[in-house]
Amino acid sequence: MKYMEEVKRNFLNKEEFLADYATKSSEAIRLAKEEEDYRPPYFHDIDRIIHSYSYTRYLDKTQVFTRSNNDHISKRITHVQLVSKIARTIGRALNLNEDLIEAIALGHDIGHTPLGHAGEALLNEISLKELNEYFAHNIQSVRHLMEVENNGKGLNLTIQVLDGIMCHNGEMLDNVYEAVPKSKKEFLADYKLAYKDLKKVESKHPMTLEGCVVRISDVIGYIGRDIEDAIMIGKIKREDLPKSISSVLGDNNKDIVNNIINDIIENSLGKPYIKLSKKVYNALFELKKFNYEHIYKYSLTAEEKEYYREGMNKIFYEYLEDVLNNNKESIIFKIFLDNQVKSYNDNTSAKRKVIDFIAGMTDELFMKEVEKICQKKKNVL
Repeated sequence: MKYMEEVKRNFLNKEEFLADYATKSSEAIRLAKEEEDYRPPYFHDIDRIIHSYSYTRYLDKTQVFTRSNNDHISKRITHVQLVSKIARTIGRALNLNEDLIEAIALGHDIGHTPLGHAGEALLNEISLKELNEYFAHNIQSVRHLMEVENNGKGLNLTIQVLDGIMCHNGEMLDNVYEAVPKSKKEFLADYKLAYKDLKKVESKHPMTLEGCVVRISDVIGYIGRDIEDAIMIGKIKREDLPKSISSVLGDNNKDIVNNIINDIIENSLGKPYIKLSKKVYNALFELKKFNYEHIYKYSLTAEEKEYYREGMNKIFYEYLEDVLNNNKESIIFKIFLDNQVKSYNDNTSAKRKVIDFIAGMTDELFMKEVEKICQKKKNVL
């Protein structure tokens, strides 16, 4: 098919004009070698991610507020799309590889649990107790895309995308983001290390400048939108924002996003790093602290936290018993393990299978399972 060579060239034409520090498609490294089609590898990774079942489940996963009656409150899918758009805006302005940026952005929260960061903290407690390993959504995102998705065969994404996902942690804010080149071996070593020394890995920057863009865009994507959501349901008032923040960034999501993006572009254009000005960095750091103290800390009541902690533990041990007893009637077999390839089922511990399953749950399924198992325990008593 002679036309295919022309199609390939069309896909890659724009790369001739990318910035010196951009990541080219020719640099892509897959976990396992494969013959690429006419799509450039990072573009192909986007397709693999958005066609995955994990991506579909973003639709019913918490961003911050769980079980809100307001249909305008952000879900995880909203956040992911905002991060993608923000990161691509910065990437296009800096003439970076937008395909790589989009793939990292769309996949960065695949491993997020139901109940958002509250669910992540609860599953981390169980993981540390049962496996002596950390659970973190960014590491689980990598695991899911490498080892769980596609019925346990993984998606064979490029390490540039997987590394950007692993190092995206928006909880850690920096003034300057510089890419740290890695080999496939170094990436896999960092991934393995994260289960034992999470902080050491999460402090590392991505291996590409595109990954650095997504990392700061993760913060931009949630920081202002979470304020709008909190105002919408009466958690805070707009005038609660300190003047030291609003005078620099603005007091609404539109201004916050625009001001931070413009500051990054101004300070990063033509540079081998992504940088915030001192003024904007300080205001953003203060805003992040404000959100934690006035929004995230109170996203769930003490009673809700205890209910979900009890529920998370109950379903974990219920499923673990089902796996150990090979209870084929259990939901963990019916909608998960029965569909996984033999290599996944043979080489994955029972506890890890349960954590993979719970991490992949939507909020609705999690709530139903907690209520069902709690009711089952009552009936037994």
